[in-house]
Amino acid sequence: MISVTPRVTPLSVGLLRQKGSNSALYEMSQKSAIVSMPEPESSNKKTTELKIGFIDISGYSPTMQFILLTAAVFVFYLVYGYMQELIFKLDGFRPFGWYLTLVQFGLYTLFGLTELQFKADKERRIPLSSYVVIAFLTVSTMGLSNTSVGYLNYPTQVIFKCCKLIPVMLGGVLIQGKKYKCIDVTAVLCMCVGLILFTLADSSVSPSFNTYGVILISLALLADGAIGNVQEKALKQYQGSNSEMVLYSYSIGFIYILIGLVLSGRLLPAFEFCKDYPVETYGYAVIFSISGYFGVNIVLTLVKSFGALIAVTVTTCRKAITIILSFMFFAKPFTFQYVWSGLIVVFGIYLNVYSKNKDSWDTYLLIKYNEVKSLLGYTKTYRKYPSATTNV
Repeated sequence: MISVTPRVTPLSVGLLRQKGSNSALYEMSQKSAIVSMPEPESSNKKTTELKIGFIDISGYSPTMQFILLTAAVFVFYLVYGYMQELIFKLDGFRPFGWYLTLVQFGLYTLFGLTELQFKADKERRIPLSSYVVIAFLTVSTMGLSNTSVGYLNYPTQVIFKCCKLIPVMLGGVLIQGKKYKCIDVTAVLCMCVGLILFTLADSSVSPSFNTYGVILISLALLADGAIGNVQEKALKQYQGSNSEMVLYSYSIGFIYILIGLVLSGRLLPAFEFCKDYPVETYGYAVIFSISGYFGVNIVLTLVKSFGALIAVTVTTCRKAITIILSFMFFAKPFTFQYVWSGLIVVFGIYLNVYSKNKDSWDTYLLIKYNEVKSLLGYTKTYRKYPSATTNV
């Protein structure tokens, strides 16, 4: 219960003078409003657990949590991208992208089982029917993406994945019934234009360009856009954990890929090839999978805490850094069309980020604008004139 004292106005001051201060104050206190307030719920509300690996960051502010999660995404996925390109640099490995995905899914399953042993809550909350769909989308996005590296220049594969926002927005509308602003649509159009120009540049200078690779990465992009929305909906609806999501989606996905490789007759040739180069295949695949596993968990945490669109924005910015590092560490043809077409994509990303933080960014920019004006000594005075309708 809280007591709200009436506002002191000139009329109340007059009452004080007429009746005497003590009696007037007494009467005003008797007329004070009593407003019933609900009891705080913080004592019964459980704090959501947020972890980076085994490090709990639940106690930090939301801003600091976002910064730490973003930094972790950059670290783990930069290692992931480097090792992925390094594996496909091995002569003869190009046809075995699906086998690499099988090894990756198998390791993810083992990591998930190990992580589950350290958790008190081992209950599965999300239905298996949901995991059947999630696993299929996970296999599609990762298997097609891994395989496309053998047919495309790596920066082109990455720039395609930078435009994951396009299917994510479409998936958000179709799956979750979301509505997006005009500025978000403009961001998507910029990404589409930049993506087309980047692909045309790659086809003109890269000897390894292959249309089949474009088809593979495009299909992976569609699955990638759908999976973020499906995961977000399942995590929020059933309150499932990240470790549960990773364990069941990748273990079921492992079965999908294994059946596919056996039926296609590609399992034994891939196994024989990798047996001859154990370090360059299995050794690199372990590092590739460890960094990817932690990266997946952190992205799922971003999805659960900040939404699919924000998570995509973070991973898209990380991919821009990956492209730069790819040109630095691995020799490949270069043209300045890569730069300005990539900048169009980055501008689309900027528009999307601005759309999500419009109010705070506008306030910040206005403050800086006024600071610059005062530093330059520029001030403008406005003369006030009496209104013609002023009552006299």
